[in-house]
Amino acid sequence: MNKEEFARICEEYCKGKDFIVNPDKEFLDDVYEGVLAEERRTGLRYCPCRIGSGDFEKDIELLCPCNFHIQETWKKEGRCWCGLFVKKK
Repeated sequence: MNKEEFARICEEYCKGKDFIVNPDKEFLDDVYEGVLAEERRTGLRYCPCRIGSGDFEKDIELLCPCNFHIQETWKKEGRCWCGLFVKKK
């Protein structure tokens, strides 16, 4: 998968929800690259800024997109853990 394909998946994921893909393109490019590097390394699209344990049952929570609505960063700052998704204004 390349960045453009992953970007399309992320845009599609946002449709009809209370969040959008982060509009900061430079930041976004780094996040996409990090997620795709994790996919190349592990075979799964893990969040690039959270360290996995190697135990799939525990690390499943780190798959991107994660369940960020339960995270404190979402509640306090209106963004997912890595900043890929942000609340609509």
